[in-house]
Amino acid sequence: MLKYADYDIVFQEIPDEVTLAINLSGCPYRCKGCHSPQLQENIGEELNEAALSRLLQRYGKTITCLCFMGGDADPEEVCRLAAFLRKHEKGTIKTAWYSGNSNMYPEAVNCFDFVKIGPYIEALGGLNRKNTNQRLYRIDQGTLTDITSRLQHRDGSRERTGF
Repeated sequence: MLKYADYDIVFQEIPDEVTLAINLSGCPYRCKGCHSPQLQENIGEELNEAALSRLLQRYGKTITCLCFMGGDADPEEVCRLAAFLRKHEKGTIKTAWYSGNSNMYPEAVNCFDFVKIGPYIEALGGLNRKNTNQRLYRIDQGTLTDITSRLQHRDGSRERTGF
């Protein structure tokens, strides 16, 4: 069972999208410098179809993307919820997943429009740093395009810590 601790509308996680980011708890990784160590605990409310539907009713047309932040303890459930979202929203909202895994979950190419992979390594920084190990991919009909550079800033401004 997936649980979510909180959520917020964000503008920096997925390029050109107004994203509802849902922070999932129960993260199996213990990344040094993690910006949300509380998400390592099993906290929050169950994230299921009813909870997703309530969030979508609340935010509806104000968002263009829904991003699952975490969920690596149960990738099958993350993909199942993304498939539910795609089916019921009929392409009006894009789906994204921020995974801390170094390898992409194989079914992700069928469930998401965007996937970020890679653990946060403090010395390398998050997606906004040129030397990051993390990658953000846009997925279009099974084809992955690395769009990490779209989140990187030449002057180092808007520094973020990793997820």
